[in-house]
Amino acid sequence: MSTAIDDGLWSAVGDPIRRTMIDLLLAGGPGTATSLSDRLPVTRQAVSKHLAVLDRVGLVHGTPAGRERRYQVDEAQLARAVAQLSAVGATWDARLRRIKRIAEAIERSHDNNQGD
Repeated sequence: MSTAIDDGLWSAVGDPIRRTMIDLLLAGGPGTATSLSDRLPVTRQAVSKHLAVLDRVGLVHGTPAGRERRYQVDEAQLARAVAQLSAVGATWDARLRRIKRIAEAIERSHDNNQGD
């Protein structure tokens, strides 16, 4: 199965504050920029900007809640991100196995030449 890599998605989750925000929303349910800023070491304005990035890539969706927006994680998009990570991990595992085989072959060749 080939999974296309979404660079925008990975750029969005590359920031530790945004990953923490996703964790907070998953653990505590929907939240606003204000409620999240109370639990993060950044300002409410910074939280709003981070939420906008996450919303743009579809990891969270905001709905109006009075003067703010209430955000929740889009579990389907999160599952897509996890699938991408698994695909990338499997690709790198295969590459590392090939590198290991090549290194072992070089080492055996070197050991055989030492015996001459």
